[in-house]
Formats: sequence, C-alpha cells, structure tokens
Amino acid sequence: MSENERNRPPFHLAIPVHDIEAARHFYGEVLGFGRGREDERWTDWDLEGHQVVTHMVDDHSNAVAGHNPVDGKMVPVPHFGLVLPVPRFQELAARLQGAGVEFVIDPYVRFEGTPGEQWTMFFLDPSGNALEFKAFADLDQLFAV
Repeated sequence: MSENERNRPPFHLAIPVHDIEAARHFYGEVLGFGRGREDERWTDWDLEGHQVVTHMVDDHSNAVAGHNPVDGKMVPVPHFGLVLPVPRFQELAARLQGAGVEFVIDPYVRFEGTPGEQWTMFFLDPSGNALEFKAFADLDQLFAV
C-alpha cells in the first residue's frame, strides 16, 4: 500500500436492498466482495478497502432516481463503483457475463485515444441499485479534461 493510499480515507456508503439474502449472494458471490460485520437485516462489504453496507428496507422499490444521457446512452443515477486497473475491469466484466448479469450499459471504451480514455460498464444489483465500474488506460488521466 502506497503512502497516498494509507492517507486517503475510505468512503462509507449505505444502500437499500429489498432482499438481504439476494444482496449477500450478489455482492459476495457474484462481485466477490469480502464480507464484514452483519446482522439479520444488514451486511458490511469490503469494496477495495471502502465500506459499502447493504441495509434491508421493507418498502424499498426504486433505487434509480432517473437517467442522464451520456455518449448517447442513458446512464442510471445515482450509481457508484470503482476505478479498476484494466485487467481487473476485464476480469469483472467476464465474471458478470458468466453469472448472467444483465448490463444496463455493456462494457465499452470511452474517449478512445484521447486523455481520459476509459472502459466503463453499468449494471444493477438485485434491488435495482446501479453500479458503474471503470478502468483508465492511464490512471493519471482520471480527471483529465
């Protein structure tokens, strides 16, 4: 772990789910996140050192508030995820495809050959929470304009 990584605080995000067992399967088995503390109605997940918590909410119905057009595609909002190295992104995309996960936006390359070139993909968890995972050809271009 680099000095910068040690000094960067991990984020915490709590999201609603309508079925905690389906969430445990999806986040643990399909995505492969490490499981932390849990109780009957919630589970902590290790998202590369960040804490994501799935909380069962009885009246949870629609996690996506709307969509925003980007590159001619309708991006679900809100969404969250990680920026991964390209090989890890490709492994995750293959893992999701193998598990039969339906993509909202299939994996593709944006800004090809320009600053900020990146792979991206969008999909929903079983409760409709939108996730986006990215991979940059050059991580130093994360905020390139």
